[in-house]
Amino acid sequence: MSQSPPRSALVIGGGPAGLMAAERLRAAGVAVDVYDAKPSVGRKFLLAGKGGLNLTHSEEAAPFRSRFAERSAEVGRWLDRLDGPGLRAWAADLGVETFVGSSGRVFPKEMKAAPLLRAWLQRLRASGVRFHMRRRWLGWTEDGSALQFEGEDGDVEQAAAGVVVLALGGASWPQLGSDAAWVPLLQARGVEIALLRAANCGFDVKPGWTPFFAERFAGQPVKPVALHFEGRSGRRFQRQGEFVITVSGIEGSLIYAASSLMREEIAEFGEARISLDLLPGRTADFVAAECARGRGTRSMSTHLKSRLGIEGLKAGLLHELLSKDEYHDPAVVARTLKAAPLRLVRARPVAEAISTAGGVKLEAMDEGLQLKALPGVFCAGEMLDWEAPTGGYLLTASMASGWVAGEAAAQSLHA
Repeated sequence: MSQSPPRSALVIGGGPAGLMAAERLRAAGVAVDVYDAKPSVGRKFLLAGKGGLNLTHSEEAAPFRSRFAERSAEVGRWLDRLDGPGLRAWAADLGVETFVGSSGRVFPKEMKAAPLLRAWLQRLRASGVRFHMRRRWLGWTEDGSALQFEGEDGDVEQAAAGVVVLALGGASWPQLGSDAAWVPLLQARGVEIALLRAANCGFDVKPGWTPFFAERFAGQPVKPVALHFEGRSGRRFQRQGEFVITVSGIEGSLIYAASSLMREEIAEFGEARISLDLLPGRTADFVAAECARGRGTRSMSTHLKSRLGIEGLKAGLLHELLSKDEYHDPAVVARTLKAAPLRLVRARPVAEAISTAGGVKLEAMDEGLQLKALPGVFCAGEMLDWEAPTGGYLLTASMASGWVAGEAAAQSLHA
């Protein structure tokens, strides 16, 4: 960027990571221009908050950081700059009060994303941040001195700055802007990128649900339920929660929490086998005794409903998993209620996932998230090679990475 204006920055991508980078750059006195391909910024942020914006989590620092698995050390350095309490303080400074829900998740008092985003944008604009919408990034000019953008009318324009922050998202929800079009642009300039894969995603089951079951129960939650997974390479997961039946399999918060482990198991062995405890509040002995209790002329369905409360979706799962003879064997039914087996054979496509794994390798960057192959270019957010479960962890770390990249980019202009 040899011919770029000094003390200026281009931020490409108007999601939470890009906006946070813009805020930190502007706070350091840098002139900031934000470019985004969509008509407005924060579109995925708004959709994620449609049912209540889960801003962060109230966990203590150690367990919070452990949620980032093998990237805990690297992400932990971002969280040193902006963690859960810091994010709540940041929101309060915008006039947005937060509260801790029963699960430990943190939400704005109004539960919505729009008021927070509106207040944030007002502050950014008041500080002098300029926004350029409907500008799709096309990469660099041939000599690398400027960036190129395609406008709504197809015209191509150029812009240059002292530093660039890329916050272009992963490949999930591409209709909102995260379409991974940046991958070949960076690869062509020698940046190492790990394959983008689905994270916080659903899975297809084998042999698949019967049409009757799928039509009747798709979209309905299974709760309470405990999921147990023990993979062939030592991957383990056990937790109680809830998930949702889909036309082809399962999805939802409990599944997302284990999705990275199950995805890797499928990649290595072709499938992941899990078991579901459909009665997590009852012991195996109690369930076995109730199933074996004499039922007289009552059907097994009526017996299970009256003795154990098994009806509707859970009763349907039993019929999916057991043959007619097995369904009338009390011992088999009892074992299945406490350990219903499912075979997961593929993750749903990355475009359907809540987020993505893979992206720009952290080893290709310095600790300020500057690309080693492209000095003066920084990256932030979901386009980096890390992943996190839902529950506020993903959003917190995305915004923290924007904070780190923005501050490091500003500091580099002083060097």
